[in-house]
Amino acid sequence: MPRPPKRVRPLVAIVADNRGTETTDLMIPQAVLTRSGLADVVVVAPESGDIALMPALTIATQQTLDAFDRAHPDGADYVIVPAFHHDESSGPVIDWLKRQAGSHAIVVGICEGAKVLGRSGLLEGRKATTHWYAADSLRSAYPTMRWTPHRRYVIDGGIVTTTGVTASLPVSLALVEAIGGSRPARELAGRMGIADYGNAHRSDRYRLNAGRIWRVISNGAALWRHETVGIPVDDGADGIALALTADPWSRTYRSQAIAVGTGSSVITRDGLRLRLADRHKPDWLIRLDAGMPSAKHLDRALSAISSRYGDSTADLVALQLEYPWPDGLGDAG
Repeated sequence: MPRPPKRVRPLVAIVADNRGTETTDLMIPQAVLTRSGLADVVVVAPESGDIALMPALTIATQQTLDAFDRAHPDGADYVIVPAFHHDESSGPVIDWLKRQAGSHAIVVGICEGAKVLGRSGLLEGRKATTHWYAADSLRSAYPTMRWTPHRRYVIDGGIVTTTGVTASLPVSLALVEAIGGSRPARELAGRMGIADYGNAHRSDRYRLNAGRIWRVISNGAALWRHETVGIPVDDGADGIALALTADPWSRTYRSQAIAVGTGSSVITRDGLRLRLADRHKPDWLIRLDAGMPSAKHLDRALSAISSRYGDSTADLVALQLEYPWPDGLGDAG
């Protein structure tokens, strides 16, 4: 369990790189912690303007790093760091994270966000984990780090790291529990359709093999069969459902998901300004299911991917998300 926050009502800063930040790593913690009603949550980035999410969607920055520092000179209670597309060893985010850790913020690296923590000097001598694909490079880069497998998230003092993308769900609920206790965390998990947000994980389950490598090559080479998948959204769109639909559909090597609607942007249920695609015409549409619990949209997406592109493509997507499909969210994986 992460340690309790500094404030009675904690402040959570989710830091992004405007040039490229993982979709689910950012949108899931933002939505879960906002819906808990127990914390103030803000998405910060070096620059004002838009944040390009990867592999899909675009959102607006809520506050720059400089503006956050002016408003909150004592720092955040929690800082959440998603995976970034760029790997600089220095820069404004690195400097900012060092300051936040120095002011006793609890720093949470989601997925390959652990690499950002490493570049900030926060993994030295720490127990840690990360996405299965980045594990060897992280261990090589930070030899004093104590690698800890078979856990969805690993806590060492004020530093928390997680396995791949979908670990954003259990660690976000663990943060809710650290702030408000087990009851609100369990109730929120139930509303989202999560039966078990425990920490157990089978790290040896996730690896590339010849079949998966061939599927990447085969799907990527068939350029004439690539599709643009439109997801219609309006104001109040469910950000969790959207992330868990757009992210997997954009990992098939056959399709790219975009958010479509009227106007140039919408505000999600949890307060993110989501930019709408204006230069693409989708080949077909996938609508979110308003009657389905938010987190169940991941299994829904994987089942639909399997139906359209085959089981091997759905398996490849689940591997990238480090998700125990077809066991699903009821299995600690």
